[in-house]
Amino acid sequence: MSEGIVQRNVVRIDDPRVEVGMHALHRVRALVKPGNWAETDPFLLLMEDWFPRGTFGPHPHRGIETVTYVLEGEVEHRDSRGHTGSIRPGEAQWMTAGRGLLHSEAPPEGVLAHCLQLWVNLPADLKMTEPRYQDLTAATLPVRREPGAEITVFSGASGEVRAETLNHVPVTMLRVRLEPEASTALALPSDQRAFLVTLSGEGRVAGDDEDTPVRAGQVAWLSDTPSASGSEVGVHASSDGPFEIILFGGRPLGEPVVARGPFVMNTEAQIREAYRDFMAGRFGTLDDS
Repeated sequence: MSEGIVQRNVVRIDDPRVEVGMHALHRVRALVKPGNWAETDPFLLLMEDWFPRGTFGPHPHRGIETVTYVLEGEVEHRDSRGHTGSIRPGEAQWMTAGRGLLHSEAPPEGVLAHCLQLWVNLPADLKMTEPRYQDLTAATLPVRREPGAEITVFSGASGEVRAETLNHVPVTMLRVRLEPEASTALALPSDQRAFLVTLSGEGRVAGDDEDTPVRAGQVAWLSDTPSASGSEVGVHASSDGPFEIILFGGRPLGEPVVARGPFVMNTEAQIREAYRDFMAGRFGTLDDS
């Protein structure tokens, strides 16, 4: 480790259960539960869903960004700003709801989608920013490779490899695939709060005193290092097979959070305004045919 670089340690392991969602064919896991705003800032929630077409109808958002990563199946997106796209396994969609839009996200008929969706808070001065949409497809994603390791950069940077993804809040999103017994060190800005999701396999996260074992399905929260000149996360794969994680990091906003359904603002008055605007049709229209 370079001089001045601080090792991130695991401070908590979560192992959320799969639960029945909105109907019998919908399964869901709350990887990051909403409500602990100060603890997870700038992240609001992270849900893992297994769902068929028809689970989620058209719905609005304001004040946030949504990041949808597809593990299996496919998700088709349409919104009231005229954006359309399809997200396939290993790809992601970065949607800035900003001042508000309607959107629809559904797999094709007969397909069961398996996805992660992260909500990232927007700062007060950007809650009403113009909506935008970014498809992070396999053909456009930069990849850093080293012996036994492949790091796909969805947002932020890894080494000299940097994504072109536009962020309102600085966010790191890296998918890391390690061959058996391989290791890598992942640099993170010291002012970012970070956690990792284990997608498959088993491995260890390096620590100052001892490593922490993690396995598929678990979420590991990492220590904050606000005063450091830099930080890194060391990960090691077991000998049993490939090990795959997604690492998320984001700079905390330190602002009030008021959330009601699909809207996340700073005050109750702003939430009431969001609902009035939605009911008045100011988020646009979306034909769900």
